[in-house]
Amino acid sequence: MSEQIKHECGIAHIRLKKSLQYYIDKYETPLYGLNKLYLLMEKQHNRGQDGAGIASIKLNAEPGIKYIDRTRSIARQPIQDIFGKVQQNFRAAFTENKSNFFNEKWLKKNIPFSGESLLGHLRYGTHGDNSIAVCHPMLRENNWRSRNLVVAGNFNLTNVDELFDFMMSIGQHPREKADTVTVMEKIGHFLDMANQEIFDAKKDKFNHQEISRIIENELDLTKVLTKAARDFDGGYVMAGITGYGASFVARDPSGIRPAYFYEDDEIIVVTSEKPPIKTAFNVDFDKIQELPPAHALVIDKYGNSKLDRFTENREKKSCSFERIYFSRGTDPDIYQERKSLGKLLVPEILKSIDLDFENTVFSYIPNTAETAFLGMTQEIDDHIVSRKRKIIEEGKIKGKELDKVLKSKMRVEKLVLKDVKMRTFITKDEERDDMVAHVYDTTYELVKKGLDTIVVIDDSIVRGTTLEKSIIKMLDRLGPKKIIIVSSAPQIRFPDCYGINMSRMQEFIAFRAACQLLKEAGKENKLDDVMEKCINSMDKPVEEIENYVKELYEEFSYVEISNKIAEIITTDDVDAEVQVIYQTVENLNKAIPKHLGDWYFTGNYPTPGGNRVVNRSFINFMKGSLERAY
Repeated sequence: MSEQIKHECGIAHIRLKKSLQYYIDKYETPLYGLNKLYLLMEKQHNRGQDGAGIASIKLNAEPGIKYIDRTRSIARQPIQDIFGKVQQNFRAAFTENKSNFFNEKWLKKNIPFSGESLLGHLRYGTHGDNSIAVCHPMLRENNWRSRNLVVAGNFNLTNVDELFDFMMSIGQHPREKADTVTVMEKIGHFLDMANQEIFDAKKDKFNHQEISRIIENELDLTKVLTKAARDFDGGYVMAGITGYGASFVARDPSGIRPAYFYEDDEIIVVTSEKPPIKTAFNVDFDKIQELPPAHALVIDKYGNSKLDRFTENREKKSCSFERIYFSRGTDPDIYQERKSLGKLLVPEILKSIDLDFENTVFSYIPNTAETAFLGMTQEIDDHIVSRKRKIIEEGKIKGKELDKVLKSKMRVEKLVLKDVKMRTFITKDEERDDMVAHVYDTTYELVKKGLDTIVVIDDSIVRGTTLEKSIIKMLDRLGPKKIIIVSSAPQIRFPDCYGINMSRMQEFIAFRAACQLLKEAGKENKLDDVMEKCINSMDKPVEEIENYVKELYEEFSYVEISNKIAEIITTDDVDAEVQVIYQTVENLNKAIPKHLGDWYFTGNYPTPGGNRVVNRSFINFMKGSLERAY
C-alpha cells in the first residue's frame, strides 16, 4: 500500500494443557510456552508496532506467591524489549541457581512468567496517545482468585458512550471512557456477579475456602460473556484469562475481526492469523480452525476446551481488508485471493493500453501489491499466449509480421522502490506532504520517453496523498506518455469503525472526488440535504438509522469518480496523461468469497452502529471538525 494506515491489533493466547514440569522434562527448558508466545507475536508484528504486552497466570500457585505477571512496552521494538526483560530473570536463575532451574515448584515461587496460561497482544493505536497505560493486556485485580481478570483484544466498539452509561447506572465510577477499559469492566462486573451468585448459593453449606474451589469449578464463563456482550456493537476478538487459569477467546457475531485456533494433547493456541500457528508449531494449515463468529473458545482451569455460542449470530461479514492488505500473505488462501484480485483487473487494463504490449511497462508499488501484480502478470501472459495461438490458427500473417507477434511479451520492471523506512501516518498532518515525497524512488532509463505507458498496481488507495505528492511526479520524470494507476481494492468511500484508522470522510480521495463532482455539477445543495438527514438520524434508535452518505455517490458512476480521482492526483507539473483503474466490488467479492465485509467500499455496515458512525463522520466533515465519529 502506498499509504500505510493503522489497523487491527493482534492477539496470541497459549494454554499449556499439562503441568509446567512436563514441558521442562520433555523440552529441557522452562521457557517452552514463552518461546512459542514470542514466535506467535513476532510472526504477527505486522499487526502492531505501537506497543506490545504479555501476561502469564501460574496455575495452582500457593497463597502468598504472585501468580499473575504482566509487562508491556512501547519501545521501538516492543516484542524484543518485553521478552528480553522476561528472559533476564530466567538467565539469572540458570546462572545462579542451576540446580533449581528445572524445578517447577521453585520456578513458580521465584521467577515471574513461569505460568501455564499466556496471553500476548500487539497494539496499533487507532486513536489516543501511545503510552504504556493504553497497551494491552489490561488487568483487573482482586484478592479472590476467581475475580481477577486479564483482558486483551483486537476490537473497536461503536457504542462506547452507551456502555459507559451502563457502567454508571450500576453504580460504578469508570476511570476513563475508552472501549478497552469499558469492555474489561463490563466483563469484570458480570464475572463478579457470577462469583457472588455461587457464593450465596453455597455459603450455608461450605466454608469460604471450600467455596473458592467450588466457584472455580462451577463458574460459567460463557454465561458471563453472554451477559457482558449483550449490547456490544462493533468488531472484536476478545481474549481473557481469569486468576484461576480459566480463559476465553470470543469473536464478534459478524466475524469482522479474525481469530484462529489449534489444539493437540499439549497445547491450545489462538492467534489473529493462521501462519504464526503453522510456523510456531509446524502443523498443517487444515488443522488450524477458524473461531466461528458469535462463539467463544472457553478453556477451563484443567485445560479442557469447548466452543460455545455466547451471542446471536449475524450475517458473516469478515473484514476483506484483512485479505487485501493486513494479514500475512503466507497464508495460502490469502495468497491465492490476492492473485485473483490482480487477475480480475486485467480486462480493464488491456482496454486501457489498447493491447499495446510493446510500448507498455508493468510494475507495482512495493511490497504488499506484489502478489496482486503476480496474478495480473500471469493473466496477461495467458492472454498473450491465447492471442498468439489465434493469429497462428487464422494464418493471415506471415514472415516478419508473424515474427513480431511471436516475440510480443510483457515488459515487467521494478520501477518503484521504497527508498527509506518511514511511516507517513505517524507524522502530523502538516508534515505528511513533505514526508511522503521522499518515501519512494524509481529506476531510471527503462521507459521510452514519449512512447511508453506505465501501468503500476497498488493494493489500495486511501488518501491519494502519496500518489499526488510522490509517485505520480516520480514516474512522470521518466517521460512516459501515460501513467495508469491500478488499485486491486475498490474505491474507499466510507469510514471504518471496527479497528482500521479510517474515520474521517475528508481523508478519502473518493469522497473528495464526489464532492468536487457535486460542485462542478451545481449540486452542492445535496451535501446540505444529506447533512440534514444525518443530523435528524442522531435522535433515532440506532437500529432505525440508515447510511445517508451513500446518496452522495449515487449521483455519479464508478468511472466518473475514478476519473475525477485521476485529476486530483495529477498536479500541474505532470506532463503524462494519468488514469486510475479501481477494482469493482463485484470482482472483490468474487476473489474473496468468504470475507464479504466491504462496508468501507459500499457503506453496507454489518452492525447498526456503523450507520450512526458514518452519518456522524459526515456531520463532522460539514462542521469542519476533526473529532472522531466513534
